[in-house]
Amino acid sequence: MQTPPLDSDAVLWSADPEARPLIVLLHGYGSDERDLFALRERMPDPYAIASVRAPLAPPFPLDGYSWYPIEGLQSRDPELVTAAAARLIEWLDDAAASAPAVTLVGFSQGGAVALQAMRLAPERFDAVVNLSGYAAGGDLPGDAALAERRPPVFWGRGSADAVIPEAAIAHTTDWLPGHSELVGRIYPGLAHAVSAAELDDLAVFLHGRLTPRA
Repeated sequence: MQTPPLDSDAVLWSADPEARPLIVLLHGYGSDERDLFALRERMPDPYAIASVRAPLAPPFPLDGYSWYPIEGLQSRDPELVTAAAARLIEWLDDAAASAPAVTLVGFSQGGAVALQAMRLAPERFDAVVNLSGYAAGGDLPGDAALAERRPPVFWGRGSADAVIPEAAIAHTTDWLPGHSELVGRIYPGLAHAVSAAELDDLAVFLHGRLTPRA
Protein backbone atom coordinates (compact mmCIF):
# COMPACT_ATOMS: atom_id res chain seq x y z
CA MET A 1 0.00 0.00 0.00
CA GLN A 2 1.06 3.60 -0.56
CA THR A 3 1.40 5.90 2.43
CA PRO A 4 -0.23 9.27 1.67
CA PRO A 5 1.36 12.60 2.59
CA LEU A 6 0.70 14.18 5.96
CA ASP A 7 -2.13 16.71 6.08
CA SER A 8 -0.55 20.10 6.69
CA ASP A 9 -3.94 21.46 7.81
CA ALA A 10 -4.12 18.82 10.58
CA VAL A 11 -1.16 20.10 12.58
CA LEU A 12 -1.40 21.88 15.93
CA TRP A 13 1.28 24.52 16.50
CA SER A 14 2.25 26.21 19.75
CA ALA A 15 4.43 28.83 18.02
CA ASP A 16 6.11 29.75 14.77
CA PRO A 17 9.14 27.44 14.37
CA GLU A 18 11.14 29.78 12.16
CA ALA A 19 13.31 31.19 14.94
CA ARG A 20 12.86 28.43 17.52
CA PRO A 21 14.04 24.88 17.96
CA LEU A 22 11.15 22.56 17.19
CA ILE A 23 9.67 19.54 18.95
CA VAL A 24 7.39 17.39 16.76
CA LEU A 25 4.83 15.18 18.55
CA LEU A 26 3.81 11.88 16.92
CA HIS A 27 0.73 10.18 18.36
CA GLY A 28 -0.01 6.47 18.60
CA TYR A 29 -2.30 4.07 16.74
CA GLY A 30 -5.96 5.11 16.64
CA SER A 31 -5.35 8.61 17.97
CA ASP A 32 -4.83 12.01 16.39
CA GLU A 33 -2.88 15.26 16.66
CA ARG A 34 -4.82 16.39 19.75
CA ASP A 35 -3.67 13.46 21.87
CA LEU A 36 -0.13 14.56 22.73
CA PHE A 37 -0.55 18.30 22.33
CA ALA A 38 -1.18 18.72 26.06
CA LEU A 39 2.44 17.62 26.58
CA ARG A 40 3.50 21.07 25.37
CA GLU A 41 3.04 22.23 28.96
CA ARG A 42 5.82 19.84 29.99
CA MET A 43 8.21 20.93 27.24
CA PRO A 44 10.93 23.44 27.99
CA ASP A 45 11.01 26.97 26.63
CA PRO A 46 11.79 28.35 24.10
CA TYR A 47 10.79 25.40 21.90
CA ALA A 48 7.99 25.52 19.37
CA ILE A 49 5.71 22.47 19.41
CA ALA A 50 4.03 20.85 16.41
CA SER A 51 1.65 17.94 16.86
CA VAL A 52 0.99 16.16 13.57
CA ARG A 53 -1.70 13.73 12.42
CA ALA A 54 -0.73 10.33 11.04
CA PRO A 55 -1.75 9.78 7.40
CA LEU A 56 -3.78 6.54 7.60
CA ALA A 57 -7.15 5.59 9.11
CA PRO A 58 -7.21 2.35 11.13
CA PRO A 59 -9.79 -0.27 10.09
CA PHE A 60 -13.38 0.14 11.27
CA PRO A 61 -14.56 0.40 14.03
CA LEU A 62 -11.43 2.12 15.38
CA ASP A 63 -11.36 5.91 15.38
CA GLY A 64 -8.38 8.16 14.79
CA TYR A 65 -5.36 7.64 12.56
CA SER A 66 -2.32 5.43 12.23
CA TRP A 67 1.20 5.71 10.85
CA TYR A 68 1.20 2.21 9.36
CA PRO A 69 -1.15 -0.80 9.38
CA ILE A 70 -1.05 -3.40 12.14
CA GLU A 71 -2.62 -6.81 11.53
CA GLY A 72 -2.30 -8.43 14.93
CA LEU A 73 0.31 -7.52 17.53
CA GLN A 74 3.05 -9.43 15.70
CA SER A 75 2.53 -7.75 12.30
CA ARG A 76 4.63 -4.60 11.97
CA ASP A 77 6.20 -4.28 8.52
CA PRO A 78 9.49 -2.28 8.70
CA GLU A 79 8.99 -1.08 5.12
CA LEU A 80 5.70 0.57 6.09
CA VAL A 81 7.33 2.17 9.13
CA THR A 82 9.98 3.53 6.75
CA ALA A 83 7.31 4.87 4.37
CA ALA A 84 5.62 6.73 7.23
CA ALA A 85 8.96 8.16 8.38
CA ALA A 86 9.72 9.35 4.86
CA ARG A 87 6.37 11.15 4.73
CA LEU A 88 7.15 12.80 8.08
CA ILE A 89 10.50 14.07 6.79
CA GLU A 90 8.80 15.29 3.62
CA TRP A 91 6.30 17.30 5.68
CA LEU A 92 9.04 18.62 7.96
CA ASP A 93 11.16 19.83 5.06
CA ASP A 94 8.17 21.74 3.73
CA ALA A 95 6.66 23.07 6.96
CA ALA A 96 9.66 23.75 9.16
CA ALA A 97 12.77 23.81 7.01
CA SER A 98 14.10 26.88 8.84
CA ALA A 99 13.76 25.47 12.38
CA PRO A 100 17.26 25.66 13.94
CA ALA A 101 16.84 22.27 15.65
CA VAL A 102 14.32 19.41 15.48
CA THR A 103 13.47 16.79 18.10
CA LEU A 104 10.89 14.05 17.62
CA VAL A 105 8.71 12.85 20.49
CA GLY A 106 6.59 9.82 19.64
CA PHE A 107 4.27 7.46 21.51
CA SER A 108 3.94 3.79 20.49
CA GLN A 109 3.65 3.81 16.67
CA GLY A 110 4.79 7.41 16.75
CA GLY A 111 7.91 6.36 18.67
CA ALA A 112 8.73 3.73 16.06
CA VAL A 113 8.31 6.30 13.28
CA ALA A 114 10.47 8.81 15.16
CA LEU A 115 13.35 6.32 15.40
CA GLN A 116 12.91 5.34 11.75
CA ALA A 117 13.05 8.98 10.66
CA MET A 118 16.28 9.37 12.60
CA ARG A 119 17.65 6.37 10.67
CA LEU A 120 16.61 7.85 7.33
CA ALA A 121 18.12 11.28 8.05
CA PRO A 122 20.75 11.00 10.81
CA GLU A 123 21.86 14.63 10.49
CA ARG A 124 18.29 16.01 10.46
CA PHE A 125 17.38 15.44 14.10
CA ASP A 126 18.94 16.58 17.35
CA ALA A 127 17.24 14.02 19.58
CA VAL A 128 14.43 11.47 19.60
CA VAL A 129 12.03 10.47 22.37
CA ASN A 130 10.40 7.04 22.11
CA LEU A 131 7.56 6.52 24.60
CA SER A 132 6.26 2.93 24.69
CA GLY A 133 7.58 2.32 21.18
CA TYR A 134 10.28 0.26 19.54
CA ALA A 135 12.91 0.25 16.81
CA ALA A 136 11.85 -1.40 13.54
CA GLY A 137 13.91 -4.32 12.25
CA GLY A 138 16.11 -4.48 9.19
CA ASP A 139 18.98 -2.32 8.01
CA LEU A 140 18.88 1.21 6.62
CA PRO A 141 21.63 3.25 4.90
CA GLY A 142 21.76 5.76 7.75
CA ASP A 143 22.52 3.18 10.44
CA ALA A 144 26.29 3.43 10.06
CA ALA A 145 26.16 7.23 10.37
CA LEU A 146 24.00 6.90 13.48
CA ALA A 147 26.51 4.53 15.05
CA GLU A 148 29.13 7.28 14.66
CA ARG A 149 26.96 10.28 15.50
CA ARG A 150 25.07 8.66 18.42
CA PRO A 151 22.30 11.26 18.85
CA PRO A 152 20.55 11.40 22.24
CA VAL A 153 17.53 9.12 22.53
CA PHE A 154 15.13 8.74 25.46
CA TRP A 155 13.31 5.39 25.53
CA GLY A 156 10.70 4.93 28.23
CA ARG A 157 8.37 1.95 28.61
CA GLY A 158 6.23 0.21 31.19
CA SER A 159 7.10 -3.17 32.66
CA ALA A 160 3.46 -4.26 32.18
CA ASP A 161 3.17 -3.17 28.53
CA ALA A 162 1.46 -6.05 26.72
CA VAL A 163 1.04 -4.19 23.39
CA ILE A 164 4.60 -4.12 22.05
CA PRO A 165 5.81 -7.68 21.29
CA GLU A 166 8.67 -9.05 23.36
CA ALA A 167 10.73 -9.62 20.20
CA ALA A 168 10.43 -5.93 19.31
CA ILE A 169 11.49 -4.93 22.83
CA ALA A 170 14.47 -7.29 22.69
CA HIS A 171 15.55 -5.93 19.31
CA THR A 172 15.26 -2.33 20.51
CA THR A 173 17.22 -3.14 23.66
CA ASP A 174 20.03 -4.54 21.51
CA TRP A 175 19.92 -1.92 18.75
CA LEU A 176 19.60 1.44 20.50
CA PRO A 177 22.83 1.41 22.59
CA GLY A 178 24.95 0.99 19.47
CA HIS A 179 23.21 3.75 17.51
CA SER A 180 22.43 6.43 20.09
CA GLU A 181 23.39 8.03 23.35
CA LEU A 182 20.61 6.20 25.14
CA VAL A 183 18.69 7.21 28.22
CA GLY A 184 16.45 4.22 29.00
CA ARG A 185 13.80 3.97 31.68
CA ILE A 186 11.47 1.09 32.67
CA TYR A 187 8.49 2.02 34.86
CA PRO A 188 7.29 -0.78 37.17
CA GLY A 189 3.64 -1.71 36.75
CA LEU A 190 3.02 0.74 33.89
CA ALA A 191 1.03 -0.64 30.96
CA HIS A 192 0.95 0.82 27.42
CA ALA A 193 0.74 4.40 28.63
CA VAL A 194 2.77 7.37 29.86
CA SER A 195 3.06 8.04 33.59
CA ALA A 196 3.73 11.20 35.59
CA ALA A 197 7.14 9.82 36.55
CA GLU A 198 7.97 9.29 32.88
CA LEU A 199 6.95 12.84 32.02
CA ASP A 200 9.22 14.11 34.79
CA ASP A 201 12.11 12.11 33.32
CA LEU A 202 11.25 13.38 29.86
CA ALA A 203 11.39 16.98 31.06
CA VAL A 204 14.84 16.38 32.56
CA PHE A 205 16.02 14.79 29.31
CA LEU A 206 14.75 17.66 27.19
CA HIS A 207 16.20 20.32 29.46
CA GLY A 208 19.58 18.64 29.69
CA ARG A 209 20.13 17.20 26.25
CA LEU A 210 18.51 19.36 23.61
CA THR A 211 20.73 21.90 21.89
CA PRO A 212 20.34 23.56 18.52
CA ARG A 213 22.14 21.95 15.61
CA ALA A 214 25.51 23.46 14.70
